[in-house]
Amino acid sequence: MTDDPREAAARYRYERERREHPELYGDEPAEASAPRPMTETERWAYVETAIQQAIRRGEFDDLPGAGKPLEGLGAAHDPDWWIRRKIETERLTGLGPPALMLRVEHEQMAATLDALRREEDVREHLEDFNRRVIEARRQLLGGPPVVTPTRDVEAEVAAWRRRRQAREDAVRDPARESPGQPRRRGMFRRR
Repeated sequence: MTDDPREAAARYRYERERREHPELYGDEPAEASAPRPMTETERWAYVETAIQQAIRRGEFDDLPGAGKPLEGLGAAHDPDWWIRRKIETERLTGLGPPALMLRVEHEQMAATLDALRREEDVREHLEDFNRRVIEARRQLLGGPPVVTPTRDVEAEVAAWRRRRQAREDAVRDPARESPGQPRRRGMFRRR
């Protein structure tokens, strides 16, 4: 063996070339050797080639949103954009700071109470609402200030009774509800 570095380098290149391309030297390829991982450049070239082939096949034609500007481009950066979009697309409700949720519930209180059938349920719902308003005013969870007022339970129950009585009267006597409409009688006759 010689100590000539040029000869050692040439031997190294020859052995490496023979290992990488055994078919050129008539050797059988080694099946036990694992495939060499791709370099970053090779990976980039592979992906770019796959994209170009897909473009030629027309796989990117007529995609939804093609030719339209990107949504939200130019708007101020919002770190919670993804959760806002999820709430909008899924039409989720009941999410948000307690102060805002209580305002919405306060606005819809009459409809919510009218859906209840028993006075005990109405009282229970109003007491729960008042408890949550007082809890939110303590600002334990943070968020905007709570400006939602508490509800007078007795006054709300009385208003619920009046609305309920008006609905029952309208059902019993439909002519009172729409005086301009003639009442239909005898649509279904007994034979």
